Amino acid sequence: MSENWIDKMPDLPYWNMSGGFIMGLAVGFVLKKSIKLLLFLLGVGLILLFVLDNQKIVVINEQALEHTVEGGMVQLKEFGHFLQHKLSTMHTATTGSTVAGFFAGLKIG
Repeated sequence: MSENWIDKMPDLPYWNMSGGFIMGLAVGFVLKKSIKLLLFLLGVGLILLFVLDNQKIVVINEQALEHTVEGGMVQLKEFGHFLQHKLSTMHTATTGSTVAGFFAGLKIG
């Protein structure tokens, strides 16, 4: 008797999960990594802006800068809620596991 190569694979935790959970996991993971990348780029940009302000090359309007950053954070939160809502309203039999996968992806991301 020949065994299937899948049967010889090590028992990984993701092999036994539903497709909905994997979709939610992927979306949550990518969302968290994207937020980290955006925050990194925002930090680099702010440091560059502060250096240019210190050298008197540019003048920073602090209120406008704070308003812009707050507006971006509001849009990012709305996008996260949109993704969560979209995953929770998918017409699949595993909607609960999709949402659980989303939160698991946020946790491990």
